[in-house]
Amino acid sequence: MQLLETDKKNNVLDSMMRIIDQRRKEIIAANQKDLDAFSKDDQALYDRLVVDKAKVDDMIRAIKEVKVQEDPVGNNIAEKKLDSGLEIINKTAPFGTIMIIYESRPDVTIEAAVLAFKANNKILLKGGKEAKHSNLVLESCWHEALAENDLSNDWIRLMQMDRHETRDFLKNPTEPLDLIVPRGGERLINFVKENATCAVLISGRGNNFLYVSPKADWDKAKKVIINAKTDKISGCNALDKVLLDKNIENYEEKVADLYSSLKEVNVAVWADESIHALCPETKLLTDEEAWYEEFLAMKILVAEVSSMSEAIQKINKYSGGHSTAIITEDKTEALTFMEQIDSAAVYHNASTRFTDGGQMGVGAELAISTDKLHHRGPLGLKQLVTNKYYVFGDGHIRV
Repeated sequence: MQLLETDKKNNVLDSMMRIIDQRRKEIIAANQKDLDAFSKDDQALYDRLVVDKAKVDDMIRAIKEVKVQEDPVGNNIAEKKLDSGLEIINKTAPFGTIMIIYESRPDVTIEAAVLAFKANNKILLKGGKEAKHSNLVLESCWHEALAENDLSNDWIRLMQMDRHETRDFLKNPTEPLDLIVPRGGERLINFVKENATCAVLISGRGNNFLYVSPKADWDKAKKVIINAKTDKISGCNALDKVLLDKNIENYEEKVADLYSSLKEVNVAVWADESIHALCPETKLLTDEEAWYEEFLAMKILVAEVSSMSEAIQKINKYSGGHSTAIITEDKTEALTFMEQIDSAAVYHNASTRFTDGGQMGVGAELAISTDKLHHRGPLGLKQLVTNKYYVFGDGHIRV
């Protein structure tokens, strides 16, 4: 792996920002071809597919954010000199080649590539067929920026493969491949896990929960629930399940109030048997599989629990391990809940919509990792490196 100087990488990013701005009409026109060919039946995927003026501005802003960040490669993690005289330095190092497989979102073609490149990795982009025209134009922008700076197109490449060819590539890569990041739904993630022969970093699946404690401020709870559900239904950080503690004061009245508030913002409310008995206007949930489902729609499940312990048990059983929230005015209770929940991000009195690189101060992100190795949460620039030990001796031998 060729190590590039920071200035060289930043010059490519400068070129890319200018090129995207100059070619924005071409990018939007290509995206319109994708939109015209796409069925709007899946509103969440359609929303992710759209590239308009604001989205192009976001692409440029993401590149700028990465450019101004410190180069994550070659930084000392630890350094020591042993009694033997050996000097050992642990430094950050590139992975090598990263492949990201993603659905719909053309902006990933920018955000994933800029992060991988600044961290000195080559990146293979496997976008969905629904974004083909958009991705081809964005790849050509990258290649133009690389050529301006005397670098090979091999640094950033769009893989043109169907599902069968992708499976074969994952099983028997025709070139070195160090890490794969699937960014999408459960079907895509399982496809990659079943076929990949190198390391896979899982990301993207939501199915996020929120628990309302008897010690919650009810108005605060409603505000957070509605924001987490409706702010962006296509986001992996959108809310799917609400657990209401049956010991909440004026419980029946508040169940009806929550249903009414959600109905006003056009959210379809499903319920378990207990909530449905109190609020027959809800839709009764009869399939347990829905507890595991990420809705990506104006749909929410409201269920009853008898205690925080029951809520924790349900969440750890059914959630995607992405984002979980508790609404309570008791900070000790909140901390206990947060410590026991097995999710990448846990919230006290805040919307799950904040699980995002930009919102969490990380900057542009490759994905939201729900894995525990090697990183959990937003995969920003600093998380796209591994490490390497440099050992300096003077004829040392082990005896």
